Amino acid sequence: MNRRNYQKELDQIILGLEEGKKVPRLLIHSCCAPCSSYVLEYLSQYFAITIYFYNPNIYPPEEYVRRVEEQEHLVAGMEFIHPVTVESGAYEPQEFYRIIKGFEKEPEGGERCFRCYELRLQEAAKIALAERFDYFTTTLTISPLKNAEKLNEIGEKLAKEYHVSYLPSDFKKKNGYKRSVELSKEHGLYRQDYCGCVFSQRQVANQVENKKDMPGLA
Repeated sequence: MNRRNYQKELDQIILGLEEGKKVPRLLIHSCCAPCSSYVLEYLSQYFAITIYFYNPNIYPPEEYVRRVEEQEHLVAGMEFIHPVTVESGAYEPQEFYRIIKGFEKEPEGGERCFRCYELRLQEAAKIALAERFDYFTTTLTISPLKNAEKLNEIGEKLAKEYHVSYLPSDFKKKNGYKRSVELSKEHGLYRQDYCGCVFSQRQVANQVENKKDMPGLA
């Protein structure tokens, strides 16, 4: 089975934007400032963007606050062709724990993560509909650790439910992830070492402890 090339699909949509017409409005769900850096540099050439920071999975609360501040710091420090603004959603950790109930022991990248993807993208779709954006998408596909196929599948399903166009993406293509690392250094961004939730934090902590226990890796 041939896999879809989401980057090519995005390229085609961008090519189809008519010069001289009103700049389309794009709502981008952002998981963090580092991941959004390249996405903003790239897409602000073609869209007026609102970054929507909605991540109820993040633990602990101090980490959430830090990531919001880093997002605002990044947007304030970058230059864009078209305007970019930041909108923060409510911090609702109870919603995250509700939708992943029964999947707490799932490994990273499994069903628990898929449910988390959908929770965040669904909220973005609702905002995109309410505020009449032309498109919505997410920065999550820039990560080599995230399932871009699943993210696009969820985005397209929600687009049909909420009647808002979803912008397909695989932002790690075209060296997108590499560029995000470069931009993070340029802007002095905090790059977290775990995805965000308490389960991913524990997994990273366990991996560090296991390395300490292995001869030659301490």
